[in-house]
Amino acid sequence: MRYAFVGLGHRAQMYVDALLGEWSDAGSIVALCDANRTRMDFYAERVGRDVPRFPPAEFGKMLELADAVVVATVDAAHAGYVCEALDAGLDVIVEKPLTVDAESCAAIAAAAERGTGRLIVTFNYRYAPRNSAVRRLIMAGEIGEVTSVHFEWTLDTIHGADYFRRWHRDRASSGGLLVHKSTHHFDLVNWWLGAAPETVQAQAALRFYGAANARARGLGERPVRGQGAPGRGTDPFILDISADPRLKRLYLDAEHEDGYIRDQDVFGEGITIDDTMAVLVRYDTGAMLTYSLNAYAPFEGYRVAFNGTAGRLELEVVEREWTPPHAAIDPSAASKEHATGAWERLTLRRHWREPEEVPTETGAGGHGGGDRLLLDDVFRGPGDDPLGRQAGYLDGIRSVLTGVAANTSAATGVPVRLTDRGTRVR
Repeated sequence: MRYAFVGLGHRAQMYVDALLGEWSDAGSIVALCDANRTRMDFYAERVGRDVPRFPPAEFGKMLELADAVVVATVDAAHAGYVCEALDAGLDVIVEKPLTVDAESCAAIAAAAERGTGRLIVTFNYRYAPRNSAVRRLIMAGEIGEVTSVHFEWTLDTIHGADYFRRWHRDRASSGGLLVHKSTHHFDLVNWWLGAAPETVQAQAALRFYGAANARARGLGERPVRGQGAPGRGTDPFILDISADPRLKRLYLDAEHEDGYIRDQDVFGEGITIDDTMAVLVRYDTGAMLTYSLNAYAPFEGYRVAFNGTAGRLELEVVEREWTPPHAAIDPSAASKEHATGAWERLTLRRHWREPEEVPTETGAGGHGGGDRLLLDDVFRGPGDDPLGRQAGYLDGIRSVLTGVAANTSAATGVPVRLTDRGTRVR
């Protein structure tokens, strides 16, 4: 297979390195596309040869060189590239979220239905061994029919804060965290239950980050950005990207081309996304979900509990128990070398029986070991997977529209209905 890439920020590296390393037998990298030449040059150097580079206006020309395209751009740009590649007959591998609104979901669905290529949405958390274990237990009927789910996800003041430095802070670009981040979590619930969302209601607010909250807490004058900021190194919210060679090459050295600032102050002006969110979802199976997302917790991890007609299943995951303030360099990296106290526990509680701790494998690498297994499915094919972990465009649409509906409900104060098994907003 000949692979082309569009969008060459941090996230693209996982796929580039895979094709240069363990999955080199699956294909080669034949073209790169990005609005920023400096970032394309960084990846061309990584590839190790003078791979053709194209600006976005020549994306169609680039497609003539490829069999498949990896889309890792800003979320709001996904749909245009996905549709054009599908219409050209290519396979498409797209980073989550699939897109950011209902209109582009409909456009992608139409392109996928008329096209001949595969469309894969990379939900790597499905592949984390602990999450796969949950799917197996539910499919096996260990707790009977699932009637309700309680799901709490906490992002810490490294990972969570980083969304408020980057382009993600702009709702028009990312859809907010209920789309960009929660798409992982809503997809997990859809997949775990084999269900589709029908009704969504939500509350959301910006309570910690942003200029107004900084003023309310008396934080005083803030730097516009981390690079060159007074007091850098003493404030854990100030990210010095010059201290990380990769971030420096990808962003600081590339600023002169497009003006994109990677290290904006999390307590600055212009943030239009929320950091505190609560969602209630009802599914077509009758199951109900209560979900919360917090982006400024002192630890990183999640807790999910499933209540069923025959018992209860609980999964607790701590990815980072706490983080020292000097560890804020490269917070968006998938690896967790600086993590301390990581642990996980899966407990099965059947009616009339003592609780049973279910052993889980500890996956190596990013996203609980999910990244490596995902890459194997993406580049070599899923084979006969009874868990159905490879996600297609309908899975991507369901997870996006749950977040879109939650944003709408939070803004209007009323529930939002989804139809066609969660693939359209009523």
